[in-house]
Amino acid sequence: MHPMLTIAVKAARRAGNLIHRAADNLDHLTVTKKSHADYVSEVDRTAEQAIIKILLDAYPTHAILAEESGAQGDSEYVWIIDPLDGTTNFLHGYQQYAVSIALQHKGVLTQAVIYDPTKNDLFTASRGRGAYLNDHRLRVSKRKELADCLIGTGFPYTKFEHLDAYMAILRDMMQKTSGLRRPGSASLDLAYTAAGRYDGFFETGLKPWDIAAGCLLITEAGGLVGDLQGNDSYLQSGHLCAGNPKVFAQMLQVIAPHLTEGLKGK
Repeated sequence: MHPMLTIAVKAARRAGNLIHRAADNLDHLTVTKKSHADYVSEVDRTAEQAIIKILLDAYPTHAILAEESGAQGDSEYVWIIDPLDGTTNFLHGYQQYAVSIALQHKGVLTQAVIYDPTKNDLFTASRGRGAYLNDHRLRVSKRKELADCLIGTGFPYTKFEHLDAYMAILRDMMQKTSGLRRPGSASLDLAYTAAGRYDGFFETGLKPWDIAAGCLLITEAGGLVGDLQGNDSYLQSGHLCAGNPKVFAQMLQVIAPHLTEGLKGK
């Protein structure tokens, strides 16, 4: 395992332990509402601080982009961190959430960790070295026809400016796939796509810390990732489509008629 990935795994497991312990005491957590349907708990903040400490102890000159504390430092190495992706699930005791940590070097994603503390599932990837779940190599699914596919998505929940376009895409996807799923943690949805549990995934309005690690997992597992037009602006726009190569192309065809200017990336 790459030394930087080893440090990221250590940080993700530390955060996962904090989250796992806090899950037994949900009634006693301090929770703040950031905006409509967007919550942060003291666990998000504690886990994020633990991650950042481990990363900066090892690499003090590296920069950080984290969900709760924002951007800090200036370096060609940037750690992109979501300490608890799926906070709403976590606060309800719904066991679908994860820690997501990615490293970007000169704008290119190079290391990725997604850790599911409830299942002790560790998804990792290093650029050019493949993607893994625990010790098992991951490959995207081999399904060729969208009609046979299970597709993951995430509903808009804080900003609704693209809701009409999203609902039109959703309606068509319902009719042209074998099923849609929306469990509520984008990082795990992407990890599942890399593992072939989903054949594809799409969502609008995501943040870099939701998707950075998962996107590297998918590409290292042989899949494709793009914005809703198939281009590479997804980290900037937050609009994302991913899947195995054949399904990715078919999903883009379903999405294309419904794209508004705001959904065409940046």
